[in-house]
Amino acid sequence: MADAQEGPDPLLAELREADRDRYLAVLLSPSEHRPALTALYLFNAELARVRERISEPLPGEVRLQYWRDLLEGSEHGESQRNPLAAHLLQTLETYRLPAAPLIGMSEARIFDLYDDPMGSLSEFEGYAGETASALIQLASLVLDSGKAAAASTAAGHAGVAQAVAGSLLLMSRHRANGQVFIPTEILSATGLDRESFLIASDRDRVGNAIRAFAGFGRSHLEKFEVEGPVAREIAPAYLPIASCKNILVKAERLGENVLDNSIQPPQWKRQFAMMRSLLFRKF
Repeated sequence: MADAQEGPDPLLAELREADRDRYLAVLLSPSEHRPALTALYLFNAELARVRERISEPLPGEVRLQYWRDLLEGSEHGESQRNPLAAHLLQTLETYRLPAAPLIGMSEARIFDLYDDPMGSLSEFEGYAGETASALIQLASLVLDSGKAAAASTAAGHAGVAQAVAGSLLLMSRHRANGQVFIPTEILSATGLDRESFLIASDRDRVGNAIRAFAGFGRSHLEKFEVEGPVAREIAPAYLPIASCKNILVKAERLGENVLDNSIQPPQWKRQFAMMRSLLFRKF
């Protein structure tokens, strides 16, 4: 599949630059739902890149609070000056989506602004549930609300696997910022803490921690697969996870070398994986 052309929608063009995989997932979704999916995915991208746009946490918290106020109804006038906000609110109204998951997504992203360690595996699952899993579930509700309700467990496991894969892809950037998304529970089990992981002088221990983290993601991906193929109607919501297995397997193989090598599959492979997943619902 060749990279599709940008549509006339400027938000879709922005999504193409901010999150190529979710942009492609939108193009592979039914046309009538593309504007809504674009709004949801671009909102997620906006939250995810707050840290990149600030020099200290407080302005980031203010930005995240802006979105919470908007979603809670106290800043609706602002939407007239913010195209994404206007489209997001329209999506919530048109599809009768709950605002609570989006508010929770914004609250969860406060973690990104600081260098606090991720605690337990369950804490990571909670973070992933409020970000990646919630986004999958909301996209599913847009596509088919009835089928989405039956796949909430699948969305939960898929989101955790996706969050692990995403953390592995961004590990070099996170380390440069002093962030560690590998749970302390894993670090402790491999004889590390946040500081020693960031220094990475003990490459063997670092490799063990990365492999354990990737294995944690693999376990959730396997649980997702056990849930069985998701319904055809909501399959496009899961397309962004199509490359997760490749990333997790590669991270387990490379271990500490993930710090020095990109594990992102080339774009053509990611596009092929999405097409395969859409046709056969094999993620």
